[in-house]
Amino acid sequence: MPLAKANGIELAWDAFGDETDEVILLIAGLGTQMIRWTMPFCEDLAARGYRVIRFDNRDAGCSTHLEAAAPPDFGALAAALMAGRRPDVPYTLDDMAMDAIGLLDALGIARAHMVGRSMGGMIAQILASEHAHRVVSLTSIMSSTGNPALPQAAPDVMALMLRPTPGPTIDSEGFLAARLAFARRIAGTAAGFDEAEHRAVLLEETARGYDPAGTSRQIAAMAVAGDRRARLKTITAPTLVIHGTDDPLIPEACGRDTALSIPDAIYVPIDGMGHDLPKQFHPRLIEAICSVAAAGSQPARQ
Repeated sequence: MPLAKANGIELAWDAFGDETDEVILLIAGLGTQMIRWTMPFCEDLAARGYRVIRFDNRDAGCSTHLEAAAPPDFGALAAALMAGRRPDVPYTLDDMAMDAIGLLDALGIARAHMVGRSMGGMIAQILASEHAHRVVSLTSIMSSTGNPALPQAAPDVMALMLRPTPGPTIDSEGFLAARLAFARRIAGTAAGFDEAEHRAVLLEETARGYDPAGTSRQIAAMAVAGDRRARLKTITAPTLVIHGTDDPLIPEACGRDTALSIPDAIYVPIDGMGHDLPKQFHPRLIEAICSVAAAGSQPARQ
């Protein structure tokens, strides 16, 4: 697994397709790794004429884990936010956006199509608003704007996500049962839940780098990101917003708010999709991503 020095850390990455093709950068979500962008998805996207790059965010997978930074005190963090104070956190989503810029710099890539899912969508939004000269197009998938008026995750979903989970080396079956229960709950209704496939991904992620403290630091970065709607209004890159109608973690209203906040954004709701990207939806997702990428590339080609 190649490592690139970026923004003072190391990021694990890999690529698909021809090095001479335009780049699509895939940005992973909270607590997950680049392998959630599956090899078939990346290969099919690359077959459309793109160099597809995926990477592990900081504190995930094979990238740098900031072990010297203690896990956040969420009680103190919540109290500070409620009091209108910005709490100190190990890093922010803006720092994670700079990681992506650093990766592009390390690989000698001037501009890329940004595609992010969940937290990765938030990072992609920041890239498009704050680093516009590096962004050809933006695709934000199952993400949000930080608008405090938006609906929150379903209570049972939050309970499943936050409940204590045994470590995989202590109780591997208990760990898998808890993680699979959460994955099943957020999967949506249109596609059947493939337990064997999810189990395989969880085992691979665990082998690559299980780090609940790192996930806590990513949660803290999301918690202090605030309302980004004013920043989103400055985005000029062609933008696609994709959201599942059955997403119980980041409700569909969040996707609609994202599309409304970005000038001329195209909104694509997917009936029955939850907070997951099952392979049944890959052809539609790839077609939509390539369509907005082509729109972004058109001025340069002209």
